[in-house]
Amino acid sequence: MTDASPLPDCLALRIGLAARALPDTSPDELVRVLIAVLGEPLTETKLNGLKIRDLKTGTSGALSEVDNVAALREALRFLHGEDDAAAHAAVPTPHADSTEPMPASIRIACASNTGERLDGHFGSCARFLVYQVSATAARLIAVRPAPTTARLGPDHSAERVTLIDDCDLLCVLSIGGPAAARVVNSGIHPFKRPQAEHISVLLGELQRVLASDHPPPWLAKRLARDPGERRIPASEVAS
Repeated sequence: MTDASPLPDCLALRIGLAARALPDTSPDELVRVLIAVLGEPLTETKLNGLKIRDLKTGTSGALSEVDNVAALREALRFLHGEDDAAAHAAVPTPHADSTEPMPASIRIACASNTGERLDGHFGSCARFLVYQVSATAARLIAVRPAPTTARLGPDHSAERVTLIDDCDLLCVLSIGGPAAARVVNSGIHPFKRPQAEHISVLLGELQRVLASDHPPPWLAKRLARDPGERRIPASEVAS
């Protein structure tokens, strides 16, 4: 869309949410695909008639490498306006005891767009939900809004990694190779889930692993670290 004919807020919201559902796709990139497929101006009627194959073939296949059908379907639902309610889902509130010590625990960052769900891609999620997890307890200790891809440079992963550099584990739906390397080099173990889910499912699985006598080597190494090395920023301390 041009400056003379800005995108209506209702459509900008749909496109922004759809971009978050797609791996490493910014809203600007998705707008270019939609304009190539549907022409200007973008309208609600045009978006409502969009098909998955249109996303895959737009701008000579700009999204052709997205082979996650579930992600494409989720993006299409947002573009059709079927999940408008999800855009207004409440952002969860950190636990009141978020600063209390939790022995034998690790810190995990989850890429999220909606409520308390793991449904985000590293490069485009709306926020990171940070949990402290032990074999017997799990607390949401911080909600960290992610910078929008529109205002970042080509290497936009650096700022996102900085947001979670006090964490041991990063859980996402997808993450690009260079970004994954940066995450690993920051001492964080990246972990991809096959589909969106409520974070409680992931936390339950992680707690069972923590309770086992033989945790994976990467996890055993992190459990041996001094909890004092990973402090919550002062700006996040619950009042």
